[in-house]
Amino acid sequence: MKKVYFETYGCQMNKYDSELVAGILKSEGYEQTAKADDADLILLNTCSVRENAETRVFGRISALGSLKKQHSGLKIGVLGCMAVRLKNEIIKKKPFVDFVIGPDNYRALPELLVKINDKVKEHFELSGFDSFETYGELFPAHSAGRSAWVAIMRGCNNFCSYCIVPYVRGRERSRSVTDILNEVKKLAGQNYIEITLLGQNVNSYNFEQIDFADLISLVADVPGIKRVRFATSHPKDLSSKLIEAIADHPNICNNIHLPVQSGSDNILKLMNRNYNRSHYLKLVGSARKKIPNLGLSTDIIVGFPGETEEDFQETVTLIKQVEFDGSFIFKYSPREGTAAYRMKETLTEKEKVNRIQILNEIQNKITLKRNQKLIGKIETILVEGPSKKAKPNQYMGRTESNKIVVFNSVTQPEKELLAVKIVDVQGHTLFGELV
Repeated sequence: MKKVYFETYGCQMNKYDSELVAGILKSEGYEQTAKADDADLILLNTCSVRENAETRVFGRISALGSLKKQHSGLKIGVLGCMAVRLKNEIIKKKPFVDFVIGPDNYRALPELLVKINDKVKEHFELSGFDSFETYGELFPAHSAGRSAWVAIMRGCNNFCSYCIVPYVRGRERSRSVTDILNEVKKLAGQNYIEITLLGQNVNSYNFEQIDFADLISLVADVPGIKRVRFATSHPKDLSSKLIEAIADHPNICNNIHLPVQSGSDNILKLMNRNYNRSHYLKLVGSARKKIPNLGLSTDIIVGFPGETEEDFQETVTLIKQVEFDGSFIFKYSPREGTAAYRMKETLTEKEKVNRIQILNEIQNKITLKRNQKLIGKIETILVEGPSKKAKPNQYMGRTESNKIVVFNSVTQPEKELLAVKIVDVQGHTLFGELV
């Protein structure tokens, strides 16, 4: 049997797409391997959201290219967003790459592999957009465990001025309700108990007058599904109907990732985010009022072109006011082809790094304070496996609000959902004892 090796970079959607491609290749006689050295086919599924991600991929392609000298039949392909944005550069700089293929063209991969012949020094490129492709009826080769991702839509219509996604993944198209529910039911039949619904902007889902609040309620009603999550939300589309759906369904997790990006109305307008600070704060207030013990996280971009000290302080005060459970804070990364790429940057790298450090220090204190409030409380966690630090008899899981809990157990836990009492906190990690 032929073997395929995957390396996946970037977001959860990319990870889902790797599972999707693995499912397509499985029907062609390929099995996955965890070692690049053993592979007949190496696939790198790439991300273009930040420059650093692309730099890492180019370095990794070079390292994997040396394997071709040892394995004459080895094929190397680049998938995903970089395959669209930098296809010509990849083919020119990395001539040993056999093909590049974009997110809308994965169905063509089996036929493409048949065409590739070592004797013909030709590169194959498939990176066009398909305004109808949702891979609706395909079933991915999901990773082992009790949690699975399910893509409900592809592409994005928002065109935030800093974001490359609409240019590499195309416009929004929603997958049919029937296909989504069929996948969820099949997963439930395979003993998956947690589903995360994915999309570049899940809460703009709409298929034949079924919106995202309707869809997530239908998924939550599938027998055997004990937890439902979703990622990622756009504040302009987070409806009161969705907040009510989360509050009304015990198995829809009390966790929302709601990227704010900046606390300054001036910067939000330049980013083309289509909401302002006041609207965002009202959303947070409404969600926290209706959803008990809401876990709220966000994304923030520092150093966007034109960001003044006053703009930055607006972000500081927003973080302090909202008190997020966690924040993912990034430096602005120029992406050629976006509207922001034409804007003049006003901060040095040193200034960006300093502002990130300030925000991280503030957020870390808030996270610790919010986590300390859980000491002595009972939380239900979904066990994910051994602790990442791999201490003997130590395991980890996640609360409904997406907090990591580490606990000790003499034997490997047999049940996926366990009750633990929180006894200690260290930064972002909770420590618990089995109840």
